[in-house]
Amino acid sequence: MSTFYERFDRHAGGEGVKGHSTHYCPGCGHGLVHKYLTEAIETLGIQNRTVAISPVGCAVFLYYYIDAGNVQAAHGRAPAVALGEKLAHPNSIVVSYQGDGDLASIGLAEIIQAAQLGIPITVIFVNNAIYGMTGGQMAPTTLMGQRTATSPEGRGRLMGSPLRMAEMIAQLDGPVYVERVALFDNKQRVKAQRAIKKAIALQVENRGFAMIEVLAECPLHLGLTPADAERWVKEQMLPVFPLGVKKDVSASREPWPAWKAPTFDPVAVHAAIGGAAERVARFCAAFPREPWGDDIGLKLAGAGGDGAQTAAMIIARAAINEGFDATHIPSYGPESRGGTSYADVRIAEDEVLSPAAPRPHVLLAFNAPSLAKFGPLVVDDGIAIYDSTVVPDPPRLPSGVRGVPVPMTAIAQDLGRVTVKNVVALGALAGATRLFPAETFLTAIRQALRDKPALLELNERAFALGVNAVVTTRLDQFT
Repeated sequence: MSTFYERFDRHAGGEGVKGHSTHYCPGCGHGLVHKYLTEAIETLGIQNRTVAISPVGCAVFLYYYIDAGNVQAAHGRAPAVALGEKLAHPNSIVVSYQGDGDLASIGLAEIIQAAQLGIPITVIFVNNAIYGMTGGQMAPTTLMGQRTATSPEGRGRLMGSPLRMAEMIAQLDGPVYVERVALFDNKQRVKAQRAIKKAIALQVENRGFAMIEVLAECPLHLGLTPADAERWVKEQMLPVFPLGVKKDVSASREPWPAWKAPTFDPVAVHAAIGGAAERVARFCAAFPREPWGDDIGLKLAGAGGDGAQTAAMIIARAAINEGFDATHIPSYGPESRGGTSYADVRIAEDEVLSPAAPRPHVLLAFNAPSLAKFGPLVVDDGIAIYDSTVVPDPPRLPSGVRGVPVPMTAIAQDLGRVTVKNVVALGALAGATRLFPAETFLTAIRQALRDKPALLELNERAFALGVNAVVTTRLDQFT
């Protein structure tokens, strides 16, 4: 079975001549590299095991033409995605197919770490010294003096020298095989064909990480004919990027031992992340649609140590226990040292479509900067609950937002443990929003304290005092 699709449906619906030709510019090297890759896959008999990873750039179009597994990665992240695929499915043959703007620029950290790790994957690196897809900007491999859209006067010293990726990767301990090849004449094409096959064969043998750098032509952005572009690669690129094997220790490197593939069994995964093995009781009669509908956003914000992240996780767990969908996204920035760090929680009756809460229905603010920053973002008819111990003079909130002051820190101090102020806050949230029954929150708190039973009574008291601090006061009196 051919690894190339018989028809390319992307072009003219797969009909006519266009349905049998690639979209690449005349003289582009990608077509030849595709050919050598598919020939290697067919010769080695691994089509049903092969997964190609293609990121942003001209490399992304690989999946239009090759009949194998395909995963598209974010710009530069193909090696990281390739490692995930390989570790999850050790028997797969994973090919990370990347261009120079992708691999050597935004993906530099990913390729170096993947290479140093040395796990058997194959990287095919197409180097045409330019950003081909996005308009001909200067790439990390652009030559000195070369004119591009972002170096109209030529690459100069202030722009740095081009990166020699094959040499850089070859000096690492992890790779077993690194070679640079070219496409500008038949002799070089044969070498490229052999190198790509060898790099994939080494993965089939489980030897280790291999990378092939391919010097390829981009006639469009060079402003040359295909023949002149081939000559340019030979005359201009080779002095900077000399061809040849940069490292080959494949004969002496022992094959990787088999590693345990991860399990995707829901029960095992649930246990691994700390989920309860027993069925959890539910206390909600239905999803709390009033007053915010079937998808509710909450934002919890405070300084580092306020417990906003822990409280957010407890809310998400409480929702999941009730059979709803919930997400929790933490934000740990430099502001967490005394400023504002936050967590977004979303709770949906069926499915959370966007985990962020840029306009929350409920804000839980542990300090003044958090209230000032996020209070204006709360939706109309929303609630802003804040720690009145540390925010005695709150800023004015939007007219449709109810402010709910609760002395969280003072209550926690009276209990003898200031760190439980986040549980006081959860009680206040339960009392102010009626989001879930109190027992729903308490169940999630008990799960979180499963390994710390001595703290359970204190936290249950903190929660009850938080509820009481709200329900004993008329909400319509809050400003």
